[in-house]
Amino acid sequence: MRVLVTGGAGFIGSHVVAVLAAGGHVPVVLDALLPAAHPRAPEPPDAEFVRGDVRDAEAVGRALRGVDAVCHQAAMVGLGKDFADAPEYVACNDLGTAVLLAAMARAGVRRFVQAGSMVVYGEGRYECRGHGVVRPGPRAAADLEAGRFEPRCPRCGDGLVPGLVDEDAPADPRNVYATTKLAQEHLAAAWARSTGGTAVSLRYHNVYGPGMPRDTPYAGVASFFRSALARGEAPRVFEDGAQRRDFVHVRDVARANAAVLAGAEGLPAGGHTAYNVGSGDPHTVGEMAAALAAEHGGPAPVVTGEFRLGDVRHITADSSRLRRELDWSPEVGFAQGMAEFARAGQRASAGAGQR
Repeated sequence: MRVLVTGGAGFIGSHVVAVLAAGGHVPVVLDALLPAAHPRAPEPPDAEFVRGDVRDAEAVGRALRGVDAVCHQAAMVGLGKDFADAPEYVACNDLGTAVLLAAMARAGVRRFVQAGSMVVYGEGRYECRGHGVVRPGPRAAADLEAGRFEPRCPRCGDGLVPGLVDEDAPADPRNVYATTKLAQEHLAAAWARSTGGTAVSLRYHNVYGPGMPRDTPYAGVASFFRSALARGEAPRVFEDGAQRRDFVHVRDVARANAAVLAGAEGLPAGGHTAYNVGSGDPHTVGEMAAALAAEHGGPAPVVTGEFRLGDVRHITADSSRLRRELDWSPEVGFAQGMAEFARAGQRASAGAGQR
């Protein structure tokens, strides 16, 4: 299968290209190589390469020639610095996806896999002992400033027990990036209905691994900690470090993209399907920082009590749908992955977060 990988020179995209090539597919890379994401020109990808922005219809049209499917990884990622980033997030993520899908409709390409995100859920799944499954609202700044980090039951105020979130949980995006990722899913669903195509959104949980960008406010927490260690500094852990996440290795994420392509014939034409992509082995942010620091040789993490509005407390994945329907399972465990990541190189970054 000839597969276009947008953002194929970036962190996740380059791993997707490698997995597809190893599986006998013919990857084609579309990447703008924007200086903000690639301050130094990367090594040419081991694939046919089209340099162009996903928002450029002419470049997208050239890249789609002869293509059977698209893996859409190009995006601006992370929470960013402040709301001033909103226009760029919307342009990169939503306008870019719309231009790509419109070009696919014209070219007759009917298989679409996109990099979704866990951030569309907002907070994860919680249960109250008295009221069952509940959805807490955004945490108040006053509570965070006072060190009250755990969400409370919106009905009785009692403490909650976090659990695994599945794909049927209602969407509740709580920052600009999350809003754009949900909009991408709606665009994909509309495209599928209009064209009879097959659209899949892989809701990545906390992806980490070799080649993550360093020293950028647009990357994930694993990159923040690894960048600090590379500078000889202690990782700074926000809140109390007890936030729960599902850290999934980038090679397992790339394999999930390949699994969707392999199982595309069994997916509904004209439909959109979402799959969580997680390790199934949740850990706290503090545990991840400690594991990285130990494998790197220190310094030990520092828990700061700082916080960012828009962050959520606990979000961990139920990935059973992907395991059951497409025979995917993660291969890189937490200890193995953190040991590798602690020693692996990171890509230079000038401060922005396009994949």
